[in-house]
Amino acid sequence: MQTVNESKTKWSLRDVIFLAIIAIFFGVIFEVWSASYYAVAATPLKPYANDLTLGVWLMAAPLAGAILQKVGSSLLGEVLAAAVEMMLFSSWGAANLISGFVQGVGTELGFAATGYKNWGKLGLTFSVITTTIVTFIWDLFNSGYADYKPSLMITLFIIRLISAGFFGGVLVYYIQKLVTKSGVLKH
Repeated sequence: MQTVNESKTKWSLRDVIFLAIIAIFFGVIFEVWSASYYAVAATPLKPYANDLTLGVWLMAAPLAGAILQKVGSSLLGEVLAAAVEMMLFSSWGAANLISGFVQGVGTELGFAATGYKNWGKLGLTFSVITTTIVTFIWDLFNSGYADYKPSLMITLFIIRLISAGFFGGVLVYYIQKLVTKSGVLKH
């Protein structure tokens, strides 16, 4: 049976502060980013707006996980960022919390697939895949994707995977590298 190292479950004050910074930073980004969604939705690309823009809304979870390297940090990071976005009078209101929870669970599953042992490229790759799958299943029911033709659903899934991969995978990986290089995470 695989066990999780105690350092991956015990939280320090420094961890909580980093989590709060990530949540506030991304909560503001999420709220500002909603203008991008509405801009795309006002064009003929409207059916693709959610999946094209979703990657940014997925960034808090993998970044919290990759930087803090704690069990539950992805879920907490995404839900807290969603709460900040909601408090900034997001047009989606309290639904942000549900979305943040679903997105955080998706990312958490990716890191859990590595036994919480890989927070780099492999862990981020798994988190992108699991987040894409979990959020797509959520949108099948929540956003009516189940009513779409199979060809449109496949297209939306691929667009979502690319968006999640770029923002929640590639960008988060390079941000993690920059934060690590800065030395702010050293004890």
